[in-house]
Amino acid sequence: MSVEITKLSNGLTVATEVMPALESAALGVWVKAGARDETEGEHGIAHLLEHMAFKGTSRRTARQIAEEIEDVGGELNAATSVETTSYYARVLKEDVPLAFDILSDIMLDSKFDEEELEREQQVILQEIGAAEDTPDDIVFDHFQETAFQDQIIGRPILGTRDTVRSFTPDRLRSYLARHYSPERIVVSAAGAVDHDAVVRQIEAAFGRMPRSELDMAAQRPTALYTGGEFRETRDLMDAQMVLGFEGRPYYARDFYSSQILSLILGGGMSSRLFQEIREKRGLCYAIYSFHWSYSDSGIFGVHAATGEEELAELAPVIAEELARASEGIHDAEVARARAQMRSSLMMSQESPSSRAGQIARQLMFNGAIISNTELLDRLSAVTAGRLTELAAATFLDRAPTLAAIGPISRLPSVGEIAGGLTAAGAGPKLAAAHH
Repeated sequence: MSVEITKLSNGLTVATEVMPALESAALGVWVKAGARDETEGEHGIAHLLEHMAFKGTSRRTARQIAEEIEDVGGELNAATSVETTSYYARVLKEDVPLAFDILSDIMLDSKFDEEELEREQQVILQEIGAAEDTPDDIVFDHFQETAFQDQIIGRPILGTRDTVRSFTPDRLRSYLARHYSPERIVVSAAGAVDHDAVVRQIEAAFGRMPRSELDMAAQRPTALYTGGEFRETRDLMDAQMVLGFEGRPYYARDFYSSQILSLILGGGMSSRLFQEIREKRGLCYAIYSFHWSYSDSGIFGVHAATGEEELAELAPVIAEELARASEGIHDAEVARARAQMRSSLMMSQESPSSRAGQIARQLMFNGAIISNTELLDRLSAVTAGRLTELAAATFLDRAPTLAAIGPISRLPSVGEIAGGLTAAGAGPKLAAAHH
């Protein structure tokens, strides 16, 4: 399999990958703009815009959009993240032109009808309420807000009740005009597709779309990790806790090392945190680690769910395990984590939806496709010594972020947790290596 890439004269990128033997295709339009690109008064508008795209155009009503894609057995959806928005479909190969026609229609000719807007605003208000009632979801919103205090990147993607209610069709059009420009768009398709046919159709639909005169990337405020603490006592059966530190951005030298370190610490049943904290000590029923990357920052975190009585011991043991990583990582652990990443990569490439998304993200954030060979070479270059240094640089003498919801009176403060990390570890220091 190989990726074909064409850049239109207005800067829009079209990329396809044929996956032999498939009778279906996944395709979509990815925009390098998300919740992070909102102004102070636009909190939640990127997500609302994504919803409104399906609510009618000059050619199709909201019902017709749904019926046309489902008449051929296809699926249509969209998603908003911190830095991207995507609109995508999955169809049989003969229906690829129809799917692209619908996607281009909803992106270029949405009506933003006021009655539809009011209904969708109400839907999102319900989403906000549902998130607030789900502690294991909302704790991550509070974690992000605390890690990047008083910054747009730290705000929940859904927005607030007040901001969502305030949006008008004109404000949606203003955000769309500023951010949905061709040089920030990647059209990606994988599966049973024909590259030349896709290019012709996208050129016809998007070719007249003008380039933006604004450099939106330059206008985006640089993320500044702050760390801190959020605690909310609730009368719940269990407590939700997330402990984190500044991670690495997409472009960092240690991006892949951070992914491997996360797998070693909390990426499965064989991981250090799972074995020591859940299996050996029985201090929680769920625990895992994660590494989120952005264009200029990142987060390395640990999520745990446990009972009230276990919290007093749980947090110090997590800190102890993080500090232990700075004292040594074993070659066998690196090999196991590398195998997990390789397996995940290969399995995901058997899915056209996953592959279309991978292609779009690589082009948006790396400017090129990273081949499997190159990626595996990068993973092979990660050593136990480098991971030990990375653990020290990430966890020791760094400002943690702590977010917790539930019966948390026995949970130590973020300062106490940080003090335990400072005292517990004496691993090698690692100089900043971001490029």
